[in-house]
Order: sequence, then structure tokens, then C-alpha cells
Amino acid sequence: MNLASAYTPRVRYPVLPSLETVAAWLLALIWIFPLLYAFWAAFHPGEFMVNLEPFAPLTLDNFIEAWAQAPFGRYYLNTFALVAGVVLAQFVVCTLAAFAFARFPIPGKNVLFMLVLIQLFVFPEVLIVENYRIASGLGLVNTITGIGLPYVASAFGIFLLRQTFKTIPRELEDAARIEGCNWLEILWKVYVPLAKPTYLAYGLVSISHHWNNFLWPLVVTNSVESRPLTVGLGVFSAPETGVNWATVSAATLLSIAPLLVAFLLFQRQFVQSFLRAGIR
Repeated sequence: MNLASAYTPRVRYPVLPSLETVAAWLLALIWIFPLLYAFWAAFHPGEFMVNLEPFAPLTLDNFIEAWAQAPFGRYYLNTFALVAGVVLAQFVVCTLAAFAFARFPIPGKNVLFMLVLIQLFVFPEVLIVENYRIASGLGLVNTITGIGLPYVASAFGIFLLRQTFKTIPRELEDAARIEGCNWLEILWKVYVPLAKPTYLAYGLVSISHHWNNFLWPLVVTNSVESRPLTVGLGVFSAPETGVNWATVSAATLLSIAPLLVAFLLFQRQFVQSFLRAGIR
């Protein structure tokens, strides 16, 4: 008999799931329940919104009615234009600012960078009055440019790209300079390609935020020509409009469908980009 095996402790695996697992599943169900209910209400007639019968008839009439009652086509166009414009502008501004903070010997650079980071501690709602005053003075009220302008210089984007640029070896920059590249060419050919995971991570965060942004677009817009989806949905679902909740649920799914589909298709890239960019 092998004495060593006789005294080897046996590993006992728990039969029941751990408390953390149960709590995680419970929180997940609580979080996803409103979305599941919205799917149920959107694909069933209004009389089955409360009566959750398993074999209730399916219908697409709620989507047809929602699309006919509100200009969702215009809202989609406004939202795509807003999100694309803001993200592209943020990429340009944040790249230039982050490159300057990471590589140029600017006097008082650390103090200036700390002033930029202070923006992270200021809630956007605090600046609504001042932003509206500036937008009104520039004639940008009720315009897509007026919605996106306060978000162009993003402290989070500058911080994220600066941290990434500081990890790139100086030898690559010196090699590019020997080849005759100027600063803009070094930035475009060396730094930007090596920071693609960071751009992807930040782009996903920015797109999600500005697609769902509601308060500032609500304040600065007052017509269909400039309203994004979130504000259009808020006006559409107002109690005084008399729209039933099945139609509102369908309109809600119309609003979140692009983000939901994009996440389901690119969820692996979404998670990997965050891990590579160092977001924890």
C-alpha cells in the first residue's frame, strides 16, 4: 500500500453553486428583465402586455405603428451624423493633445494635464447652462453641431491615448525621424497604428455614450430636424401623446437595435479591446 496516497487529502467539489454565482445570476436577471419585457411587449398585441401567456400571438404591428407615428428615419439620420461627427472630432483632438502631453517638453505640462483631468470630476449636467449660453452665442442651438461640440475635447480620451503613447518605444520614433519624417508623419505612421486597440476601445465607449445621451440634446434641440433618437423617443412616449406601451416598447427596440446588434456581433473584440487598452 502506498502510504503517500493514503494521506493525500481529497478535494471535495461543492454540489451547490457558490453564493457569488447565485448573486451574479440574480443581478443579471434583474438587469436584463426590462429588456426582456420590452421584447415581449413589442412583439405581442397590447392586451398581452400584462397577461404573459406563453402562446400569445406574435405581431409586427407595433413596429409598423411606431415607425408611422414618428419620423424615426430622420432621428436615425441625425443620430448617425451626430455620433460619427463627435467620434471623428474626438479622435483628432484627443490624438493631438495626447501626443503633445506624451512627447513634447512643454513647460508646466504636468499642471496642464492635471487641469485636463479635472474635467473627469465635473458632471456634464453642471455645465448645461453655460454650454447653452455659448451655443446660443455661436448660433448653434437646435443644430447637430451644437449637440456634439461640448464633447469634442474629451479628458478621458486624452488620458487614455496619452498613457498608450507613453508605452511606445522611443527607438521607433528615432528611426522614423532618421527616415526624414516630421512630427505629424511620426504620429500618423508610428503612434496611431500601434494604438489601434486603444482607439477601438475608446470609440466603442464614445459611440455608446453619445448614442444614448439624452439630457443635453433635449435642452439644445427643439425640432425634428436636429433631434437624435433618444430625444425623439422621449417625445414619442410622452403621456400626452396617448401612445400605448406596446408601441413605445417597439420604438424603444428600434432605438437600441443598432447598438444591440453591434455588441452581439463584436462582443469578443469589445472585451479584448478593453483588456489591451488597460481599462479595468
